Amino acid sequence: MTLSSTAAFTGRFLPCDATRAEPRRPRCPRVRCCRALPECFDGERLETPSSSSGSSSSSSWDGSSYRGPYGRRAFLASTAPLLLSLGASSRSLNSNASPEYAPEGETDLTSIVRAELRKVLSKAKAAGALRLAFHDAGTFDMNDNTGGMNGSIILELDRPENAGLNRSVKALGKAKSELDKVQDSVSWADLIAAAGSEAVALCGGPFIPVQFGRVDASSPDPEGKLPEETLGAADLKKSFSEKGFTTQELVVLSGAHTLGGKGFGSPVIFDNAYYKVLLERPWAAAPPTGPSSMSTMIGIQSDHALVEDTECLRWINIYAADQERFFDDFKKAYIKLVNTGASWRDA
Repeated sequence: MTLSSTAAFTGRFLPCDATRAEPRRPRCPRVRCCRALPECFDGERLETPSSSSGSSSSSSWDGSSYRGPYGRRAFLASTAPLLLSLGASSRSLNSNASPEYAPEGETDLTSIVRAELRKVLSKAKAAGALRLAFHDAGTFDMNDNTGGMNGSIILELDRPENAGLNRSVKALGKAKSELDKVQDSVSWADLIAAAGSEAVALCGGPFIPVQFGRVDASSPDPEGKLPEETLGAADLKKSFSEKGFTTQELVVLSGAHTLGGKGFGSPVIFDNAYYKVLLERPWAAAPPTGPSSMSTMIGIQSDHALVEDTECLRWINIYAADQERFFDDFKKAYIKLVNTGASWRDA
């Protein structure tokens, strides 16, 4: 099978809630799966023949209420090979899939990449994978059109701002090695962008569609392009503006800090706790210095600065009150982030 290099994550997690239908006769042992359950690993929907009246039965598809000439045992015997086959296919591709959610409408390339990422990612590794994506894409500069989502981060791991990211690169390297065995259309930039998306979804956040087809850089990006942790709100807004991002996008992308060990709720749950903690300003009532002070335990200086800016505070209040709005806006901003500055293969 030829896999498209421009395939995209187009799926969406949906509860595994199958609509069940009874076959018309036992020699047509087909089941219907309406929501791309893990058992239907390729997303194909197996439809049952409709009755002459056009109505469907509400009976369980296990054949318990079938009253045909062949009887229930014959029906179960005829369906067993199909069910075993589907189960085996599910285990081979979705051994690390969430039992509660499954993507719908995935392309072949998307399924392959996500399956490999689930083998190397966990909730404990999610913050590192998301940080890796931000640090690769965050070097973009509109003034000289350098940086962006180009995979150059793997050449920049010795820089102080990238400390600790070698562990995430090592984990993704295992997935990259496996992917390279079956096809060569997934670049480092693609894989890092997809890993950030998978990290968010793995921790309960929105599923973010990520397009494939980026070209990797052959040299490191210029130094000093990432926003510094000590910047105040005005300088943060200026830095993001030079990358093509608005104040609203600055605030919503900063919500990624909800993952990790900086005190914004659970380190392995992607939610809007980041904004709620910012509004509480717990560092304000703590001693300003010392290794165990509250100001060093919750967030970084740039996080604290956001809540002191009127324009940023407006968005912090919105996202603290509305998690779904946060999810929707984060998804849009993340897609923009991982596409910014990227070079693409010809279709």
